[in-house]
Amino acid sequence: MRRLTTVLAWIAAVAIIAGVGCSKGPETSSVKTVTVDPVKLKMFQPVAESVPSSTNQITEEKVSLGRMLYYEPRLSKSQEISCNSCHMLDKYGVDGQPTSDGHKGQKGDRNSPTVYNAAGHFVQFWDGRAADVEEQAKGPVMNPVEMAMPSEKQVLAVLKSMPEYVDAFKRAFPGEKDPISYENMAKAIGAFERKLVTPSRWDKFLRGDSQALTNEEKAGFNVYMETGCQACHAGTYIGGSMYQKLGLTKPYPDTSDPGREKVTKNEADLMVFKVPGLRNIAQTKPYYHNGKVATLEQAVSGMAEYQLGKNLDDGQVRSIITWLNALTGEIPAEYVKMPVLPRATSKTPKPDLE
Repeated sequence: MRRLTTVLAWIAAVAIIAGVGCSKGPETSSVKTVTVDPVKLKMFQPVAESVPSSTNQITEEKVSLGRMLYYEPRLSKSQEISCNSCHMLDKYGVDGQPTSDGHKGQKGDRNSPTVYNAAGHFVQFWDGRAADVEEQAKGPVMNPVEMAMPSEKQVLAVLKSMPEYVDAFKRAFPGEKDPISYENMAKAIGAFERKLVTPSRWDKFLRGDSQALTNEEKAGFNVYMETGCQACHAGTYIGGSMYQKLGLTKPYPDTSDPGREKVTKNEADLMVFKVPGLRNIAQTKPYYHNGKVATLEQAVSGMAEYQLGKNLDDGQVRSIITWLNALTGEIPAEYVKMPVLPRATSKTPKPDLE
């Protein structure tokens, strides 16, 4: 009996040394806590509840009208396409296609970027041809490939034909002699879009909650910084604040799209595009200006190669993507809920499928 007791004691001692049967002690002590240099975080800022404008005050009446107009397919020639057709608010502001379907099934030549957080970007469109979301809202409506409306006059005829819109414009733009205008349509949509922000765990971390990110996510951020991605993707929106040439250190193989040069006619702008923001990037594939990059792994490794001259291994790419996933915010479901749209009247222009 004494010998059995001795043997059992010996087994228990070995188990303790090996960590067998220990619930937390050795396992906890082996977990390495990852830290992030606070100095590096100074390049980033959390999002606010909205993006204010000095020329377009956000009011409840404008937002309510803008929400209706965002979902309104009768602002298109066929009366089948709305802003939400290409920028689906329940799918993080994209349609998941390389390029979107427009009038009569026509395809655009560039990927439709997410509308979430876009109001905070320094310009709009891949080539920066619109200064803000209000100006951007005017473009697709009369673009022949997109919504294809023939004129502002036709747009206003649609809006003025429905009493609910007449009243909504009066409430949104009080005191104006003729509140239903193309400019005011864009302002209402812009006011709605200025509140399309998606705070994430990254914002909690920036505000001081060190537990908001996992060790793996913090490690991924450190790899991101060590790689040099922050040279273009920093700030509140982790991008969206500058132009950059695609193929900065190594020529990009697809030069079919001239980029900003198409707008400026300046050779120095050849292959220059607005740097996209990375918020919700894990939810907004496919990637790049033409939507030809299918996965986030390809997007990250490609940016490192062509913009920074670095070849990342699979582990580095995975680590960066782990952090990028922490940038996924929550869709404001109630705010973006589709409203009941006004009923057409006998005066409402009919759809034109030609």
